[in-house]
Amino acid sequence: MENRIVPGLIQVYTGDSKGKTTAALGQAFRALGHGFHIGMVQFMKGTTYTGEIYAAERLFPYFQIYSYGRGCKKAAMIKSGDAQCDACMECFVLPGNIEENDWTTLRKAYARAEKMLQDPWFDIVILDEISAPYNLGMMDHDELAALLALKSDSVELILTGRTMPQWVVDHADLVTEMKMVKHPFQSGIPSRRGIEY
Repeated sequence: MENRIVPGLIQVYTGDSKGKTTAALGQAFRALGHGFHIGMVQFMKGTTYTGEIYAAERLFPYFQIYSYGRGCKKAAMIKSGDAQCDACMECFVLPGNIEENDWTTLRKAYARAEKMLQDPWFDIVILDEISAPYNLGMMDHDELAALLALKSDSVELILTGRTMPQWVVDHADLVTEMKMVKHPFQSGIPSRRGIEY
């Protein structure tokens, strides 16, 4: 294929603020404009009503997103605009509330990431919230390192998530840390459709 990214590097978007997934999606959108093929695996994200999933449906097959995480009982109503996320946190996997199904879902996400990284069709692979299972103790160093090792020289690999392991930061070519200075949540403003999801 002549339309390849050379050299393909590793980008990391981490930090305690909004913007990590948004930055990765911005990079994807730019690359789509040049005809590149994008694959995104969302780890521990079951919010099937997010705007990026709807956008990817319209851009398929050039942009493929696979979201793996807990579902939301209000997802259909949120998608239609008849409800909003009320921050119930049921879709989040947190320390102390890991269930057997979370492990099954993680294995599926990991397998999807392996498949994308080994498929020469993809020019950019985004592993969204990849640090979440690592920080929860659901993925160890060797498993994450094995994923990074699958990246070919012509693939741009983008990793997002809070508290990215230092060894991943050291290994990356580009690292951006999102620092929270002020956030609407602090004023009691919940997640907004089209902005936070």
